[in-house]
Amino acid sequence: MVQFHIQPDSDIPASTQLYNQILFAIASRQFSPGHRLPSTRQLAMQTGLHRNTISKVYRQLEEAGVVDAQAGSGIYVRDQGHDAGASAKSPLLDQYPQAHKLIQGSLDELLKQGCSLGQARELFLAEMDWRLRCSAQVLVTAPNHDLGAGEVILRELEKALNIPMQLVPMEELSQVLDLTRSSTVVTSRYFIAQAEAIAAPRSARVIPVDIYDFEKELKLIKGLPKGTCLGVVSLSSGTVGVAEVIIHSLRGDDLLVMTAQVGDKYKMDAIVRSAHTIISDEASYPTVRATISAARDDIIRPPQIIRCENFIVSKSISLLKRELGLD
Repeated sequence: MVQFHIQPDSDIPASTQLYNQILFAIASRQFSPGHRLPSTRQLAMQTGLHRNTISKVYRQLEEAGVVDAQAGSGIYVRDQGHDAGASAKSPLLDQYPQAHKLIQGSLDELLKQGCSLGQARELFLAEMDWRLRCSAQVLVTAPNHDLGAGEVILRELEKALNIPMQLVPMEELSQVLDLTRSSTVVTSRYFIAQAEAIAAPRSARVIPVDIYDFEKELKLIKGLPKGTCLGVVSLSSGTVGVAEVIIHSLRGDDLLVMTAQVGDKYKMDAIVRSAHTIISDEASYPTVRATISAARDDIIRPPQIIRCENFIVSKSISLLKRELGLD
């Protein structure tokens, strides 16, 4: 069972601490689609929070579109995108609601058995046409306030898939989709509800990617000596914000945590001069190294850099390859 930790003396509200930790558990697939969240009573016993506070957090998660409340049953992680993106829009799907799922599963099985795309097209023309058309343009999206998260996803996917992609702010996604016949939209599971609301009326599919659970890095953080100055650097403002909440929830005031986005030179300089250990995503690593090198004359002992090589889990990469016909 995932354990949640609340620091009562933190400046961060307890409800925000819990909300971010649950959202992280969902985004990193520790809580998978269909998983039943702990009852308010269970969480109250684990965290010491009032059940009304936990109910408020669950309502916020429901409003964000990541969980569904089922009367008399509980709160369940929403199955966003059904792990295979939104389906093609066809009037036949209203008549046969399970048709797309059955056709998709059959196509995947045929491909595994060595069937060519041309042969599969003859058997499942509508499904193949949908995949090929939508693969023509792949858009990565994230809200303007955390466009850095989209940049991290874009860089990692372009490297893994070796195809051109375009980063589009969520606020501009509707205009871009209005200008194209069909597209595949890729985003973090954090932003899936917003992306689907924009893409669905325009017959564009949305495929969520799951982020790495950072288990190795969290284990390292738990073992750091008390008083350690820890730096966290990322392109994504959301990532450093959530990281700060989770680290504080784990260690309280035992660690001095400093965070920065790579574009903030003042904070970057402060981190490399003060931190004993710096955790950086892959995209930010070269900037961290360059900043340390530039300040080397002022640093007695350079900080240890822990580079997170993955932001997206391998399962999501494999899913995208399959959906885009790259396997």
